[in-house]
Amino acid sequence: MNQTLLVELFTEELPPKALAKLGAAFASGIVNGLKSRDFLEADSVATSYASPRRLAVSITNVRGTSPDKQIREKVLPVSVALDAEGKPTAPLAKKLAAMGRADMTVDQLERAQDGKAESFFLNYTAAGSALAVGLQPVIEDTLAKLPIPKVMSYQRPDGATVQFVRPAHALIALHGEAVVPVSVLGLDAGRHTYGHRFLSHGGAISIAHADQYAQTLESEGKVIPAVDARKEKIRASLLDKAGADQALMPESLLDEVTALVEWPVVYECHFEEEFLAVPQECLILTMQTNQKYFALTDANGKLRSRFLIVSNLQTDDPRHIIGGNERVVRPRLSDAKFFFEQDKKKTLESRLPQLANVVYHNKLGTQAERTVRLESIAGGIAQRLGYDVQLAERGALLAKADLLTDMVGEFPELQGIMGTYYARHDGEDEEVALAASEHYQPRFAGDALPATNTGTAVALADKLETLVGIWSIGLQPTGDKDPFALRRHALGVLRMLVEKRLPVGISELLAIAHDQFKERAGFTDPTADVTAFMLDRLRGMLRDRGFSVNEVEAVLAQNPDRLDDIVQRLEAVQAFAAMPESASLAAANKRITNILKKTEVEVGGVKTELLQEQAEKNLYAAIERVKPSVDAAFAQGDFTGTLKTLAQLRDDVDAFFNDVMVMADDLALRNNRLALLSSLHGMMNRVADISKLAA
Repeated sequence: MNQTLLVELFTEELPPKALAKLGAAFASGIVNGLKSRDFLEADSVATSYASPRRLAVSITNVRGTSPDKQIREKVLPVSVALDAEGKPTAPLAKKLAAMGRADMTVDQLERAQDGKAESFFLNYTAAGSALAVGLQPVIEDTLAKLPIPKVMSYQRPDGATVQFVRPAHALIALHGEAVVPVSVLGLDAGRHTYGHRFLSHGGAISIAHADQYAQTLESEGKVIPAVDARKEKIRASLLDKAGADQALMPESLLDEVTALVEWPVVYECHFEEEFLAVPQECLILTMQTNQKYFALTDANGKLRSRFLIVSNLQTDDPRHIIGGNERVVRPRLSDAKFFFEQDKKKTLESRLPQLANVVYHNKLGTQAERTVRLESIAGGIAQRLGYDVQLAERGALLAKADLLTDMVGEFPELQGIMGTYYARHDGEDEEVALAASEHYQPRFAGDALPATNTGTAVALADKLETLVGIWSIGLQPTGDKDPFALRRHALGVLRMLVEKRLPVGISELLAIAHDQFKERAGFTDPTADVTAFMLDRLRGMLRDRGFSVNEVEAVLAQNPDRLDDIVQRLEAVQAFAAMPESASLAAANKRITNILKKTEVEVGGVKTELLQEQAEKNLYAAIERVKPSVDAAFAQGDFTGTLKTLAQLRDDVDAFFNDVMVMADDLALRNNRLALLSSLHGMMNRVADISKLAA
């Protein structure tokens, strides 16, 4: 009979950062194991549960016994099973005995073609197995394959040593109302579990039916077993307590807190207003990282002196909980205030000599040497883009100085952010101050780009210096390993070039960076490899923006160096590809490309007196007719207009290939026709190689 199956392993507190993965792996292991053994129906639905002290899964519509199976098993080739007289051989008797069919005759076997030869097959019905028989190895295999961060050993009451992520104390295996007799980690399955350490009545909780698991735990044990349900309750409670303020709820923090509590309750706490004089990023980070608290900001994003905590205790008088958390956070905020005040006693510029004591890479020198490179690269980029060179060089000079501050030493995540605060305190130009934080942008996919010219120049310098320097010492990414985040740096450069439409080529930027390394002993110029690497990242970036593979290849086939108009070119190709004429012109362009590749001589210009066929005369006239419009549209950056104008040539191009023999025996005639195709090819491929649309 089909029933819901519940499997729960009750343990001591599981590692919170691993809980979600452990819960998902536990559920999928049980489900996949039972499915492979044919205990699940097509409409069986699994629900995963994971709380600080339990891993569980319930699966609907699970069979009590797996169905019988028709088995067809190969015995032996006929040539081996029978002798020359057609009588059974000794190998056949031995094989049947090994299969438990010693009394079976040849007449009872199926004789059928097996590839090029004939073989004997044994057909029989294998009886289904009971759920307990199937579940036992499934549980054992699932626990053995859990992504456990660190295994611990402990002793059971009977003295047996067990290894698991945490000591396990109870096992539930219920099929409907019936206990499934399985065992694991020294535990025999039953129907009892335990609730909240403090809010539950303290004794074992009996689960009467597998379908009642979550409801029973919640009502009797004060435990919300489902991760998503707990997380959404926390989110809703935080939003409710925040009121008109904004609760800062990073998903990683929500996940961690969800893994720490079984019955979440949100309380409001406060800290002294004087701490608000400290940069709010410092306060927010210390609350989130060290205490797992949720900071609040007003509608303008300014930090409030109240914050929210998620407790695992529900009480009518939470004063002790609130007071305890306020006492705990106060020293942390005091430390942040102390670091900030101490750091302001020294200017960023005064810290620069200390960078000589910080090794960047043993083959690339210290952070002081790197700062010199960044200063020169940023200045070169600023000059090329028409930015303020002095500001760019100053921004690059101070960009890494905050690495030596107490605040960044305590909170490395604040590098750059603190540099901006300290640069402002030192009286630096606002763009120089912002460059301290902006030069790290974009830090991740979707992050904002630098907003200022100085920040853009220093950000490009930082990423290009890393790409060229790290690649030059042979530490380019391999497989999924990229310890220096070169993929992220490359994408950052590409995003700035594309989204800011910067009028500078990749080759120019790499040359500026290359000049800072060329005098180093053993330097190997990585420019070609880095360029190819960046273009490969560009392919992925453009495809992620919704352009097709063929559209992207049509533009990148021309090996573009400047990327300030690449999106416009792609949009033009996309619009052209949607036109009815595009397929025919793309195919023709591909044909022209192949023909011209085989031409070994310079074809020169078209000689009108050598145009003989009407189709080639018409094509030449059509090219001359549309060329002024094409040139004008291209000069104005109207790439869509350029390609749409070319669409007018379809009929004449088709007629040319239908009626004209390009590779004529007459050499002069042949070269003139090749010249005509060459002029058409050049005009058709100014925006993109449209032959790629025919791929």
